[in-house]
Amino acid sequence: MSPQSASALDNLQLTRPPVAIAFLASPPDGLSRIDRAAAAGCAYWKHASDGHAFYTTADDHLNCPVGAFTHGVDMPPATANELQGLVGTMIQLRYLQADEVPQIPHRTDALQIAAYAPLRDAAFPADVVVFRGSARQIMLLTEAARAAGAFAEGTAMGRPACSALPQALAASSSVASVGCIGNRVYTQLADDELYLMVPGAVVEQTLAQLGTIITANVELERFHRARALA
Repeated sequence: MSPQSASALDNLQLTRPPVAIAFLASPPDGLSRIDRAAAAGCAYWKHASDGHAFYTTADDHLNCPVGAFTHGVDMPPATANELQGLVGTMIQLRYLQADEVPQIPHRTDALQIAAYAPLRDAAFPADVVVFRGSARQIMLLTEAARAAGAFAEGTAMGRPACSALPQALAASSSVASVGCIGNRVYTQLADDELYLMVPGAVVEQTLAQLGTIITANVELERFHRARALA
């Protein structure tokens, strides 16, 4: 990360650092495996944003069948059956429609290793970076991504939150996510927080635009507030 990009990120004043994630064939050198499997794959986002760098294997993602599906985990029969039962419950609750299920974005490559670290501490190239922040902070990041040519229109996503990762990777474009109730439980995402998933290949370009976007918004806010009082 360039000094200019790091300074712009500091000015954004995120409560939690962005998290770098990489899907790999083998563990990065010097990185330890997570000491115990989390209740859901998205819980690893929070653990990394708490300042930890680590990797997981496919087995570490089996506690959440939905997350296992979106991450491309080869599921044993028991987990696959649990996924079918959970999807059935969601359909019964009218939380999902049956025809939505095949359209949920997911990795098609089998997950072997997933590495996580705070962006500034990542010793591996990120495939995708998870930014977490308030609506205003994500607005600014989204505008920076758009200025960098890395955000397409109509890319705000909802449940399941973890599906935004494969969507950003497949589209090679940033994806905003409002999260989902499971994600908010496992990550302690506040009611006023959202996500932006940025492909690792365009993170530097996005952050390079962030300082300009923040300055422009300060000036535009002054203009609009004065106009609102006229």
